[in-house]
Amino acid sequence: MQKVAFITLGCKVNQYETNAMAQAFIQKKYQIVEAIQQADIYIVNTCTVTNMSDRKSRQMLRKVKEQNQKAIVVACGCYVQIAKEEIKKIKEIDLIIGNNEKKEIVEIVEKYKKENKKQIKIEEIKKQEKYQEFGNVTYTEKARAVIKIQDGCNRFCSYCIIPYARGRIRSRKPENVMEEIKKITQKGIKEVVLTGIHIASYGNDFKEEYKLIDLLEEINKIETIQRIRLGSIEPLLITEEFIKRLSKLKKVCHHFHLSLQSGCDETLKRMNRKYTTQNFREIVEKLRKHYKDVLLTTDIIVGFPLESKEEFEKTYQFLQEIKFYKMHIFKYSPRKGTKAAQMEGQIDSKIKEQRSKKLIELSNKNTKEYNEEYIGKEVEVLWEEQKNGYYQGHTQNYILALIESKKDLENKIIKAKCTKASSNNLLLHKM
Repeated sequence: MQKVAFITLGCKVNQYETNAMAQAFIQKKYQIVEAIQQADIYIVNTCTVTNMSDRKSRQMLRKVKEQNQKAIVVACGCYVQIAKEEIKKIKEIDLIIGNNEKKEIVEIVEKYKKENKKQIKIEEIKKQEKYQEFGNVTYTEKARAVIKIQDGCNRFCSYCIIPYARGRIRSRKPENVMEEIKKITQKGIKEVVLTGIHIASYGNDFKEEYKLIDLLEEINKIETIQRIRLGSIEPLLITEEFIKRLSKLKKVCHHFHLSLQSGCDETLKRMNRKYTTQNFREIVEKLRKHYKDVLLTTDIIVGFPLESKEEFEKTYQFLQEIKFYKMHIFKYSPRKGTKAAQMEGQIDSKIKEQRSKKLIELSNKNTKEYNEEYIGKEVEVLWEEQKNGYYQGHTQNYILALIESKKDLENKIIKAKCTKASSNNLLLHKM
């Protein structure tokens, strides 16, 4: 039995697709092993969201060959899709496969084994392509499952290469999403996370009117699912109509990751984001009106081209006002092939570091203050796993919680009182 190891870089969509490829190999009687183990085949599912992602992808492709010089090394994913010529130069690689070809990976590997010659199979992702199904492939994280509902993006933000790597939007058929969720509930999974490249655009490519909110209403009817969590969403998805319908769905978690990127209108315009800070402010007000316990998280880019001291201060003040639970801070890195990489006014790395540090401090302060509000209160947690003597899991609005317990809590939803809080987690009264 030949051994296959996977290394996955990047987002949950890549993780989902890695699991799909692993299932395909298992069905053909291959054994899946950890990446640190010696394998006959190494598959590196690459990421290209930043230059650092590219570098990590190249490093991993070289590293795995060192573990077994006779192994077949396969490069696939987003970096491969947009950097075919660069990938060709990495001598350790035997097979190069684009995003569209992942579903055929076993056949491609077995053909290589017969012919024993380096192959490249990357098709251009066509505009009017349909969503590609992977089959029975759910990516499961302990007590929750990640369900891919959509691929591609039409937004073309000036800093982002992903539309070129993933193509235009393609939505998965609702009946296929529902079928997958029903299957995973048979395994006892209590929470599903809906993910994609740009899930706010779900359904925009269908001929008939059907949007993300319609899909959520259908999933909410599945009796065996207890929690529905949304991945990162475009802020403009949150209209008055959307939130009125959403707030009626009791299983939808009160945690929303709204990708802001900047709190300054001038910067947002250069980024080609389609909203203003006032739009965003109104969206946040709507969410907090309908959900008293809502937690909002976001992504922020610092040091975007031409971001002056005044622009950064506008962002800082806006973030103080909104008071996100947590912010993921990224220092802008020029991405070859994007408009932003060609802009004048690139910011010095020391300034990016200073700005990043300031926002991280604000984020940690916000998280700690939010968490401390739960001291003495009872919270409901989906317990996921046991580590270092504590069970850990997440509240419905996605706060990490820890508890000491002699009972088996794994994959159970149980309430307990919060006794202590930090910027990292809630500590609950032991059972």
